[in-house]
This record gives sequence, C-alpha cells and structure tokens, in this order.
Amino acid sequence: MKIPAFGGSRQKKPKSSERTSKFRIQPLARWHPGIRQLLGWIVTASSVLLCLLLLPTRFPGMELLGIGPNWLLIWVVAWSVKRTVFAGALAGIVLGLLQDSMTSPSPTHAISLGIVGALTGLLQKQRFIEEDFISIAVIVFVLAVLAETIFGLQLTLLGNERKVTDIWTYYQRVALASAILSSLWAPVVYYPLNLWWQRMKLLEQ
Repeated sequence: MKIPAFGGSRQKKPKSSERTSKFRIQPLARWHPGIRQLLGWIVTASSVLLCLLLLPTRFPGMELLGIGPNWLLIWVVAWSVKRTVFAGALAGIVLGLLQDSMTSPSPTHAISLGIVGALTGLLQKQRFIEEDFISIAVIVFVLAVLAETIFGLQLTLLGNERKVTDIWTYYQRVALASAILSSLWAPVVYYPLNLWWQRMKLLEQ
C-alpha cells in the first residue's frame, strides 16, 4: 500500500534551492571592475602585512645562524618581475621604509630594497629572467647578497663604533644565510602572488 505524498513537502525543495542560489558567490569575472580592483589591492596589502609580521618571527627550521628569510625582499622581487623599473624601485622604497619603522631608520632599508626592485624590473625588461621557480630563487639569492652588502656599506659609511673588519665579517655570514633561506622560501611567496596578479590582469583585459 502506497502512502500518499503530501503536496506541501514537494513545494519545500525549490525554496531551499532558491535560498542557496541567493548566497552563491559570483565568479570574479562578473564582479564590478571597481570592486575587483579593490579586492586586488586588499590582497596585495595583506601580503605585505603578512611579510612584515613574518620578518621578526623565527619558526623552527626557518633560521640559519640566527638569520631568517628576508620576506620583504622576496615580495619586492615577486612584485617587480612583471613590472617596470620605476614600479619595482617604488615598491622597494616603500617596503624599505615600512621595515625601517619596525627596526631603525639609520641605516635605512629603503636604499637596498629600492635597488633590488629596480634591478629586478631591469632584468625582466631585458628578458634575462625566466618566470619559473629556479630563476626566481637564483635572482633572490643574488639580490639578497647585494641587499645585505649595501646595508653593511651604509654601516661603514655612517662610522659605526665597531671596526670595519668586524662589520664585514658579520655581514658576510648574514648575507650568505639570508640569501640561502630567502631563495629557498621564495617560491612560497612568489607562486600564489604571481598566480593572483596574473588572474587579475586577465580579468582587466
């Protein structure tokens, strides 16, 4: 014997589907261009903030001789790879000033990171950089050594109380440790950011 179905129970199903459709998130391609651009800037600013927070943090396995990865340098390289020399230099200067606000303004990090951004943009303009993990890791390694060298040179020119030989002996170890760790962790920052920026650029076309 079949139990007759009630008419009210059949009418509830389309209502539930209507409710779920109301809360469905639309694809980014259908978003308003202004909102999409705002979201892009929020993601970019959040990634910078995350790198700033990670800078003084020392997780197990993420330090060498007491030195951690230079997260801001990695971010500057990731940003400058597909941008102009001016955009790379400007990003490096801004992030360098942000790092100065967390540490000390003298010597400044703006010079070294600005040069890193400009050189990355220049190398990309000359097509010397391939957009793969190995190339990014190599360029981060070289520029990390350069950035620490510039920072040590500033200490020498400022007439620090320590001897010049002590400064350069210390910064040789710092440069090597920072370059190794930064190059190893570069893909972690570069891959998601590059993927996001590529997607946003395609949507703008």
